[in-house]
Amino acid sequence: MSSLLIGPDERARCAWVGDDAEYRRYHDEEWGTPLHGNRALFEKMALEGFQAGLSWITILRKRPRFREVFAGFDPDTVAEFDETDVERLMGDAGIIRNRAKIEATIGNARIVRTMADGELDELMWSFAPPAAGIRPASFADVPAVTPESTALSKELRRRGFRFVGATTMYALMQSAGMVDDHIEGCWRAARLQ
Repeated sequence: MSSLLIGPDERARCAWVGDDAEYRRYHDEEWGTPLHGNRALFEKMALEGFQAGLSWITILRKRPRFREVFAGFDPDTVAEFDETDVERLMGDAGIIRNRAKIEATIGNARIVRTMADGELDELMWSFAPPAAGIRPASFADVPAVTPESTALSKELRRRGFRFVGATTMYALMQSAGMVDDHIEGCWRAARLQ
């Protein structure tokens, strides 16, 4: 399988996009773009946690509903969620109804609420590796986990965060632009260089 795919607009993209218009938009506008801010990174952490064991397109399609029922992923608001909210979320077919992931998101919000403004951002970005200088030539060159994602996961777990395993944190690092894994030849790779 080729690592690149030519889209209907004649642009070469990372082939994981497939022919889905929403995936194409996500790839072109979000994936690999540096993301900052406690709220934005808390949302990314929560959604990557919900994604564990599922495809990202499933989460992407449900993201508007996730944002609605999780109060825009405002950590202060989510930190106030209680058992009634857990039951409300468990009954919402518009999201992933996994009690452990819902409770982890609420618990993680409670930790973020104790952090200073920008502290989560600073913490996460402190684990971003230096730019590699060598772009992956194929999917085979893209790791699922790195020493940096392992270290970030370990530090977050030490602080009490849940659903922040090393593979999940590497996916977050990719999507939040802490690493740039656009395949050589992808139009975004050329734009980001």
